[in-house]
Amino acid sequence: MRLAIDTVRTLAMDAVQAAESGHPGTPMALAPLAYALYTKHLRHDPVAPHWADRDRFVLSVGHASMLLYGSLYLAGYDLPLEEIKNFRQWESLTPGHPEVHHTQGVETTTGPLGQGVANAVGFAVAEAHLAATFNRPGHTIVDHFTYFIAGDGCLMEGLSHEAASYAGHMKLGKLIGFFDDNGITIDGSTALTCSDDAAKRFEAYGWQVLHVYDVNDLAAVDAAIAEAKADTQRPTLIITKTHIGFGSPNRQDTAKAHGEPLGAAEIALTKAAYNWPGTEPFHVPSEALAHWREHTAQRAQAHGDWQTRWQAYQWAHPELAAEFERRMRGELPASLDSAFPTFDAKSGTVASRAASGVVINSIAPVVPELIGGSADLSGSNLTVVKGAEVFSATTPAGRNFHFGIREHAMGAIMNGMGLHGGVIPYGGTFLVFSDYMRPAIRLAALMGVQAIYVFTHDSIGLGEDGPTHQPVEHLAALRCIPNLLVLRPADADEVSEAWRVALHHRSGPSAIVLTRQKLSYHGEPARARAGVKQGAYIVADAAGHVPNVVLMASGSEVEIALAAREQLSGHGIHARVVSCPSLELFAAQPVEYRHHILPTGVPRVAVEAAHPVSWYRWVGDHGTVVGIETFGASAPYQTLYEKYGITADRVAAAATALVR
Repeated sequence: MRLAIDTVRTLAMDAVQAAESGHPGTPMALAPLAYALYTKHLRHDPVAPHWADRDRFVLSVGHASMLLYGSLYLAGYDLPLEEIKNFRQWESLTPGHPEVHHTQGVETTTGPLGQGVANAVGFAVAEAHLAATFNRPGHTIVDHFTYFIAGDGCLMEGLSHEAASYAGHMKLGKLIGFFDDNGITIDGSTALTCSDDAAKRFEAYGWQVLHVYDVNDLAAVDAAIAEAKADTQRPTLIITKTHIGFGSPNRQDTAKAHGEPLGAAEIALTKAAYNWPGTEPFHVPSEALAHWREHTAQRAQAHGDWQTRWQAYQWAHPELAAEFERRMRGELPASLDSAFPTFDAKSGTVASRAASGVVINSIAPVVPELIGGSADLSGSNLTVVKGAEVFSATTPAGRNFHFGIREHAMGAIMNGMGLHGGVIPYGGTFLVFSDYMRPAIRLAALMGVQAIYVFTHDSIGLGEDGPTHQPVEHLAALRCIPNLLVLRPADADEVSEAWRVALHHRSGPSAIVLTRQKLSYHGEPARARAGVKQGAYIVADAAGHVPNVVLMASGSEVEIALAAREQLSGHGIHARVVSCPSLELFAAQPVEYRHHILPTGVPRVAVEAAHPVSWYRWVGDHGTVVGIETFGASAPYQTLYEKYGITADRVAAAATALVR
């Protein structure tokens, strides 16, 4: 057993040394815990790493990735020893921080501290919701735990506080966390910056708090996990005392063990302290490997047991079983496309946030896996599914979520929900507060998680709340995130199509950006359906003429461009108006389509009540952008548009200057 544990430690030391970078100390400290989890407690199967009811494990301290890689290799996942040797190298399966969809057995991408804690909460939320939705008396098909390991840095980050508070309130009893209490960060002792009592804090959140005073005491680890599993009404934090760089004669319990190689001489001394049987790097004793694989095979029996239960469930509840399979495959219902509403002049002359609320309630009965809500702004974001229950400790099948004033946690919890599978999470807040959740949005894009953000109050158009609540740079900032699809619809029909695009966009997150103020209705649902998915399309052309100028806009500014077109027409200038709900989708279209929408040689004016930087690519050197490069002010939105020059007059003047 000690040999099996020390194998994790030596692999971590050798891999970091070979890469000449990395974090050896935490894997050396936590090796006994990883051994206990993978060989005794986790229900997992390396042969079928994605089976639906496996336990989830999240390494929130992602810099300690060699703890995870070493465990996955030894447990028999498709991660050969050669990949351990290629730690942190180009195209290896062992990048510096774990990446989901890249390395088999990795459940989420971690590294930014605290994100993994919140992701684990999201996994537990999805488990609770699906269990309440699909389990039936005598037939339990969703019944697994989520484990995470967090460090001092995770608990210092505010995100972990938000997520832990939410988890405690929701009584997520299938969530078990370990706090690696080693007292060391990069700068030195945690006493430099922190004197929190983590136990009292988590108890105040409503967690069960247990202690393991020496992680090398496997009996104590086993007992704590058993006690954690027994309390199904509270999440559990197991505070685990460790020694960073365990066994290193000169580095144990020092910051130098944290983020740099030990050095060849210190590795030799440490291996001697372990009574290690080999001298070559990456030596794996055959008996240690056999021990790991034997225990892993025993753990994998849980998969076989579940398959037996699943077959009985299919026989007893065939329709529910088919629905569960559909959701876990990520396949949308065949009837979904017909559920999206179209509007008319009366129903469509509304704020785009109001149109979004209509769309959500039109599609919700057809796509029950669409679950979510808002960060305490449901009445403003209009994210509530009418008549549906609220997700809570007593009604986990509920689909309306109240995330509280926790934007960052909302985003990171949504990531865990999406990664779990079986649900499509959405979450709303004001666009300006996308800043509060940006790290989670970025990770959703990096991981390719389908999450849908409903960002309302999208410009100075929100009016009297003033510059603290009026986004200026936020659209541009979101558009800079690779693999994030930003959709800013211009009328109610475009809102409906934006939701259609977002639900079909399975390879990453989508942000639907919506107004507080009413918008005019363009009355072209068929054109909107064809155009939104292409990112940009012609809403009004040059009335039988070759256009002299193209006016481009998104969202609420499309109607300003249309008004400018009318002004220009009166002066003999023929303008084409292009609605651009998604610059990312437009950029992905064939060049022929882009040239059709934006003819070569025709000058362009873009207008958006936001920072102009997003548009320079599209207007070119001979075009211009009407935008905002300062903060807003507190006043009615009509006054603000006039004062900041987001008007038809200014757009028409800019176009005239280009043409004449």
